[in-house]
Amino acid sequence: MPDKPKLAIYWAASCGGCEIAVVNLHEKILDVDAALDLMFCPCLMDTKRKDIEALPDRAIAVTLFNGALRTEENLEMARLLRRKSQVMVAFGSCAKGGCIPALANFSTREDLFRSIYLDNPSVENPDAIIPCGTTSFPEGDIHLPALLGRVKHLAQEVDVDYYIPGCPPESHQIWNVIEVILSGDLPPKGSTIGCGTLTVCDDCDRTKEDKRIPAFRRNYEFYPDPKACLLEQGLLCMGIATRSGCGAPCTKANMPCSGCYGAPDGISDQGAKMVAALGSVMDIGDTVGLSEAEISGRVSAFLSTIPDYAGLFYKYTLASSTLGGKVGR
Repeated sequence: MPDKPKLAIYWAASCGGCEIAVVNLHEKILDVDAALDLMFCPCLMDTKRKDIEALPDRAIAVTLFNGALRTEENLEMARLLRRKSQVMVAFGSCAKGGCIPALANFSTREDLFRSIYLDNPSVENPDAIIPCGTTSFPEGDIHLPALLGRVKHLAQEVDVDYYIPGCPPESHQIWNVIEVILSGDLPPKGSTIGCGTLTVCDDCDRTKEDKRIPAFRRNYEFYPDPKACLLEQGLLCMGIATRSGCGAPCTKANMPCSGCYGAPDGISDQGAKMVAALGSVMDIGDTVGLSEAEISGRVSAFLSTIPDYAGLFYKYTLASSTLGGKVGR
């Protein structure tokens, strides 16, 4: 019997939820095992980096690479796995757009170290020690991989064949992608797969009307109507600026979409799309006869009800956005 195609799953700067999503294939994980040889997955297996380096180039059929690129080690593994893989898939929001790790791009590397190790009220560090690259002990040296100057998404450093969105991707979509890969009938290179082409609003069955919003409210402030559009109730639901395909599980659970599937087709910047959408529903009352300063004050009052622009609009896509974040020194 010929060897099965090799499958690698790598975990860079991420939380591990993408691996859990793979396990959530349930009994279909047996079909994956029957068709593919899972030979590299650091959180499950003891395959070493040297084992991957010893493989011929392109020996791995498919690599599902999840996580953003935060450290030199992440970058080195991305380049190594790209060289050893026939198909490289940016798997999940961190690999596709930077996700929550990339929010660190709003601070420099030095500012991050200062806030974590020196100015943090829960840390006692009288000697002001900050982790460095190499520390020597009698038993030997310990080397920590250096942080990159900024968090990057996978395609900013290596050639990516396909993208699978989600934080994490929905398990039924993962299975759809695996079926496509196994069939050999692959979409054009660079495609975003395992998702829809419209927005979450198209998947959401809540009643939508043409309403204006006077202010936004936080989730804990009230219990939303389970049938009405959450955005129209004053909750910051990102569904209008987010790619479909997840099945809208958040809105079905009476929670607003946070945007983890990224921008829909034709939209290059998810945050900018959401800002534009909010501009069309913002209700600042009758402005007839008001001065420019008074109108500006009303707009500012409306915007003040949005608690965290970056964390809401760019939670999953900052590294791939036009904004990008501050470049670290």
